[in-house]
Amino acid sequence: MKKLYFTRHGQTFWNVENKICGATDIALTELGHRQAVEAGQMIREAGYEIDEILYSPLIRAAETARHISEETGIPMRMEPRLKEQNFGRFEGTPRNGEEFREAKACFVNHFGTGESMLQMAQRIYNLIDDLKNDPSGKTYLLVAHNGIARIVQSYFYEMTNEEFAAFGIDNCTLLEFDL
Repeated sequence: MKKLYFTRHGQTFWNVENKICGATDIALTELGHRQAVEAGQMIREAGYEIDEILYSPLIRAAETARHISEETGIPMRMEPRLKEQNFGRFEGTPRNGEEFREAKACFVNHFGTGESMLQMAQRIYNLIDDLKNDPSGKTYLLVAHNGIARIVQSYFYEMTNEEFAAFGIDNCTLLEFDL
């Protein structure tokens, strides 16, 4: 059976500061770079059969993908649909803010100048459909963001709204799905 793998980028400065990164281009910390190198080493040592890395255009994901590619020799390619959701007026604000938590519960909310959860889900679901129907038969590793991880998880598994909202993964955690 064909597989799809997903990992979240390494730690960023705003992760440390508990700020919403969203579509803001925030760099990895030194720990984030080490996490990405270690993820690549783990993928290589475990013998995962991955043909190509697709990564978000944001620097935190691009750098994570670069480290993984350098450790594994897997070629990489930027995929614009993997960019994190634009949280509009909430970019750079505290992740645990009550107003943000309430706004995020409405899946059609654009956060002023951002992107709705439904719009993001459409582009990620379309990407996964494209990968599923890819005649090359390639196995892909997606390197992206926590919000994208939530959408990918919902593509493959039934989730309540509460489970969806609560879902998240740690930096450089590897998920595996049957495609």
